[in-house]
Amino acid sequence: MAKTSDLTSHFVSATEKAAIAASEWRGRGDGKLADAAAVEAMREVFDGVPFDGRVAIGEGERDDAPMLWIGEPLGSLQGVAGALQIDIAVDPLECTNHVAKDLPNAIAVLAAAPRGSLLHAPDCYMDKLAGPAEVVGEVSLEADVAYNVEAAAAALDKSVNELKVVVMDRDRHKELIKTLRNLDVSVPLIGDGDVSAALDAASPHSDIDLLMGVGAAPEGVITATAMRGLGAHFEGRLVTTNEDHERRARDMLGDDIYRLWGRDDLCSSSDALFVASGVCSGYLPGVEDLGDRVAVHSEVIDVSVGTRKFISAEYGK
Repeated sequence: MAKTSDLTSHFVSATEKAAIAASEWRGRGDGKLADAAAVEAMREVFDGVPFDGRVAIGEGERDDAPMLWIGEPLGSLQGVAGALQIDIAVDPLECTNHVAKDLPNAIAVLAAAPRGSLLHAPDCYMDKLAGPAEVVGEVSLEADVAYNVEAAAAALDKSVNELKVVVMDRDRHKELIKTLRNLDVSVPLIGDGDVSAALDAASPHSDIDLLMGVGAAPEGVITATAMRGLGAHFEGRLVTTNEDHERRARDMLGDDIYRLWGRDDLCSSSDALFVASGVCSGYLPGVEDLGDRVAVHSEVIDVSVGTRKFISAEYGK
């Protein structure tokens, strides 16, 4: 029986090509052009992938994005009987601002799973809570910050003042940051990159314990897929910031618009993949210039077997 992992090499190629294209814009001050280059490169790869694909959540609806818009059909087997039907959650370039400034942890990233098993929702925001396997069942967005801090500390056998909780440095997080610091928690702030931060929190070798705060919804679905493969914790709840966001979300989700989505709700199939390629060095090395070639470094999490592999490839210029 065909599986999502049968297409692993194609999905890795998609993130690799996007990463290479975006890397040409590192430090040049224009994240939008870097993002456009990544989108175009990734979309070109998808044209030749032998599947009946669809963007479940990604760059936005058709009027907002020329390629990889939500609902866009992908692949070379559209409408072909028996073709593998796969949904994609995608961010061709996470951390566009980091590429513009050549800062760490910019990646090209996607999640893939059978049709209907990834949250199909607008490109809005999501309140997120992520952490290692030890906190599964111990913390929740249904609880307040103080409860989650105490519960995480107990689950990790740490004192509260030993905890490190990553939060994106945004005005919307002022109260969250204040609350955490009043609890004597260390709060490393990041400019962008909550997918990388969540993976950091899930790693047994990291000193990061939790990710909290509001980020983009597509990255939430992508992160949930990775965390399912790692047996780690993830929860999300959509956040709409204007009437258009709310209308689109209600059209797609109905009464579920503000429900709490667990990790296995956001990615409801174990037949799933998480794939990321580094653009700027961080948790993954960035694209390397080798003279007449470039090297790109990627990670693949196969949810079905719970494996996490790091791979490298070289391309001629």
